[in-house]
Amino acid sequence: MEINTITSVVVPLLISFFACLIIGPLVILFLTRIKIRQTVRGEGVQAHLKKTGTPTMGGIMIVLSVLITSWFYLDSFPRIIPVLMLTVGFGIIGFIDDYLKAVRKNADGLEALQKMLMQIVVTAIFAIYMTASDEMSLNILIPFSDGRIIELGWVAYLIMFFAVIGTVNGTNFTDGLDGLAGSVTVVVASFFVFASIILGGNVHPVASAMIGALLGFLLFNVYPAKIFMGDTGSLALGGFVIGIAYVLEMPLFVIIIGLVYVIEVVSVIIQVLYFKVTGGKRVFKMTPIHHHFELDLDKMSFTPLLGFPKKGWSETRIVAVFTTITLLLCLIAFLGVQ
Repeated sequence: MEINTITSVVVPLLISFFACLIIGPLVILFLTRIKIRQTVRGEGVQAHLKKTGTPTMGGIMIVLSVLITSWFYLDSFPRIIPVLMLTVGFGIIGFIDDYLKAVRKNADGLEALQKMLMQIVVTAIFAIYMTASDEMSLNILIPFSDGRIIELGWVAYLIMFFAVIGTVNGTNFTDGLDGLAGSVTVVVASFFVFASIILGGNVHPVASAMIGALLGFLLFNVYPAKIFMGDTGSLALGGFVIGIAYVLEMPLFVIIIGLVYVIEVVSVIIQVLYFKVTGGKRVFKMTPIHHHFELDLDKMSFTPLLGFPKKGWSETRIVAVFTTITLLLCLIAFLGVQ
């Protein structure tokens, strides 16, 4: 890589990392004082009850760190603007949801319809920007096709709404264990740094800023977490992932590199549908699927072969396994980038 490229990767990473380290303690202190705390439901994983009272809405640290860093690169890298648009837009939705849960004591936060409408509005603004900008397109790069790009016309908008909302909610469901969503997304963001450089996408500064922010946040969020990112963070991460994927014309790659997100949201869909169809039966012990691995694996015969304990995995093991899987998937995805 050229010196300028290295600078636009390393410098934003370091700025964002140290910004998060500085902001972190202040945010934790502020959230603790105003009693913005996590509430763990009794019907969930019992081991998580001890997390009740931990400050939440820590996604503020991530979003602020990325915004502060990106400010220095907006003139030279204007293609990061739509990425920030989705990151901040969905972060605001998550913030409102967290606020209703923690401050207004509304256990469910935003109603499903309210949240969906907000997500549609943010996605529509993003779609309009992508369409109006001369430097953007809704073309899609096909993985492992030697650089073949397809144009879908108006169908691209339907796919975009499905991809954006699906990715954002998949990332949201992934946030359920200390350090899980952050660790997985660090790997995904790293993939986008190299993809941006290879394809000349010119969005690597914001991807590097996200890596730095997440690394800083993980110092506070790894087990046992001192703060949770909340929907403020998890929805913002989802917006970042699909936003940068679209700017690089790589939304199909999210299915590969973000397979963990996909499996998390699909596990919830399967569980809900099966529960309704069978009148109360379940496919998994609990969803999203990371909770299933926490609870009981007695009936999963492959676990002894892999050397995993049969009575459930620890949080740190699940985070390590899911992150390693994501790393391997990102390496595979690199083979499909031209």
